[in-house]
Amino acid sequence: MKKVTYLFMALTLFMSCKEKTEEDTTTVAQPNEEQIIEDDRTSEATPVALLEKGCYTYNQNGNAIEMKITTIGDSVKGNLKIALAEKDGNEGTFAGTLQEDKLIGSYTFSSEGAVSKRDMAFLVKDNKLIEGYGEMIEGITFKNVDQLTYSSTMPLTKGDCLE
Repeated sequence: MKKVTYLFMALTLFMSCKEKTEEDTTTVAQPNEEQIIEDDRTSEATPVALLEKGCYTYNQNGNAIEMKITTIGDSVKGNLKIALAEKDGNEGTFAGTLQEDKLIGSYTFSSEGAVSKRDMAFLVKDNKLIEGYGEMIEGITFKNVDQLTYSSTMPLTKGDCLE
């Protein structure tokens, strides 16, 4: 009886050691999350820019909008033309900053011989600029940029300039 007990204990010990060895091998073979993140940072992949220089346009149903981004850096600058159906067109310059995925700035434009200025905001998503709307103070300044709604029916898509 003692031999059977010793044999059973030896077999159990042997099996538990073998299972542990296989676990250790599996654990060593799989990199942890930190290694994966570090490897991604050192890879040769080029990050895709959220916003690029060039034209973002919308041209449908008699409405034509063109934002030509000319400078991207600490500030984003460009030229903006807006010609909405049955309204006076305007054109001018846009200057703002990119805050995460939101382009927020001022549009200085001339319309009917008068120079005006107002805040504008765009959500940058999938090579598109989607205009943001919200409550404004005297039609010039956003009351709170954190409460803007980005649901434009006229998204500006990256592509060729209209002219």
